[in-house]
Amino acid sequence: MLVYGRNVLKELDKKKIKKIYLSSKELIPLLKEKNLKYDFVSKNVLDRMVNGNHQGIVIDIYDYDYYTMDDIDSSFVVILDHLEDPHNFGSIIRTCEAAGVKNIIIPKDRSITVNDTVYKVSAGATSYVKIIMVNNLVNAIKKLKEMGYFIYASDMDGVDYQEVSYNDKKVLIIGNEGNGISRLVKKEADVVIKIAMKGQINSLNAGVAAGILIYGMIKND
Repeated sequence: MLVYGRNVLKELDKKKIKKIYLSSKELIPLLKEKNLKYDFVSKNVLDRMVNGNHQGIVIDIYDYDYYTMDDIDSSFVVILDHLEDPHNFGSIIRTCEAAGVKNIIIPKDRSITVNDTVYKVSAGATSYVKIIMVNNLVNAIKKLKEMGYFIYASDMDGVDYQEVSYNDKKVLIIGNEGNGISRLVKKEADVVIKIAMKGQINSLNAGVAAGILIYGMIKND
């Protein structure tokens, strides 16, 4: 997988790197400090390798190694119910890392995965948040309940998130950008919460909504 950008380089685990392609001499001291080898190429070569703003560096890394339910190690877990936009996914990973949320669960099928755009948008946060891939979200939620977690689903027909007292062990479910939370997943929720809208537009994108709710749910921790 080809990822790019200076923040991504700074946060990447050295063991994940196959090869580095560099067109900016400014980064040579950092690479020497990390004892990383590189091929110096022209900017045009990097432009042909990736479509985004590579900032003078492209890194060939091993594909992301997903975690399992056995790796859950925090009292706050975020579930993404078939999210499709890599920008939303990367933004949510970055928010989780900033808020101290260490675990995100995604389904194996019909869902965005960790790709180059996710790495870029997350600004390296994928190195600090465990992305757990499961075959079935409903089964994962049932297991979380057995582990003592309280399940909160975000949907427009819920109660204002600011009026809820949150359990110490909690799960936040964020739905698909177009269809929201699926019926079977929503059925497993203990409480459905929403962000009250005061303007003419009645929805927020998944990344923004997740940020508001995550910080709203941890403010009293």
